[in-house]
Amino acid sequence: GHTYEGVRFEKGNCGVSIMRSGEAMEQGLRDCCRSIRIGKILIQSDEETQRAKVYYAKFPPDIYRRKVLLMYPILSTGNTVIEAVKVLVEHGVQPSVIILLSLFSTPHGAKSIIQEFPEITILTTEVHPVAPTHFGQKYFGTD
Repeated sequence: GHTYEGVRFEKGNCGVSIMRSGEAMEQGLRDCCRSIRIGKILIQSDEETQRAKVYYAKFPPDIYRRKVLLMYPILSTGNTVIEAVKVLVEHGVQPSVIILLSLFSTPHGAKSIIQEFPEITILTTEVHPVAPTHFGQKYFGTD
């Protein structure tokens, strides 16, 4: 007997996958939203310092006017996502319109992102102190 307002699809969304593991989420997004535009960011961590470095970024030209679904399945330290959000902000995207789509997250990773960008929304299926490793290799069969 209760009314549920629910959610509705809105135009103006786009996806951005953090390569390579984020690309595993692209087909699911396309299955839901067939004509959605998808951008990509390639970020790799330095082996010694563990600092994330951006190597490539390609977005729809009007990304600053869109809501961004940032795809990264395994959120561990949060460093990679923080760098990705910084690149999006440089392209005019407000953190308040970024929704991080993640399958697994550590409490530390989520806290790191929220401390840096409190306006961002994190959507995950599980929060656990230990995140699975090598998701991209397992998904793409390259381990």
